[in-house]
Amino acid sequence: MVNVGHKPVQRRRALAKGKLVCQPATIRALKKRVLPKGDVLTVAQIAGIQAAKRTAELIPLCHPLALNHVEVNFRVHRAAIEISCTAETSAQTGVEMEALTGVSVAALALYDMCKAVDKTMRIEGVRVVEKTKETLRAVAADVSPRHLERTSKRAD
Repeated sequence: MVNVGHKPVQRRRALAKGKLVCQPATIRALKKRVLPKGDVLTVAQIAGIQAAKRTAELIPLCHPLALNHVEVNFRVHRAAIEISCTAETSAQTGVEMEALTGVSVAALALYDMCKAVDKTMRIEGVRVVEKTKETLRAVAADVSPRHLERTSKRAD
């Protein structure tokens, strides 16, 4: 595991995306809520959130992070479901692995819940789209709010 003890605690946010490509008939069944395993999007959303929270247990040498926020969202299209996961923390290391894990497990849950009706599905394009960090600096001899210095990296 990499030593991050010398790094400052920073507010960190990562956005990851991916998609499940499937048949239009699968999307119609999902929208009508007639898939055999039930409410597919809700189950996949919970799976993605739970996975993001347990990333350090899944990925060897990944630092365990206390997450401040995890959000998994879907955009349903005619022949695909776009998945996004945002993870946020205040820590000494980035939170992109948690966002990637959230997207990946949400996609796997969608796949599992739709596989009975669609044998052609595939998971594509899992990637980090954006990372941000804000350096937190306390104002000397003052109890006022912290000053923020924001940096952002887009990974398109």
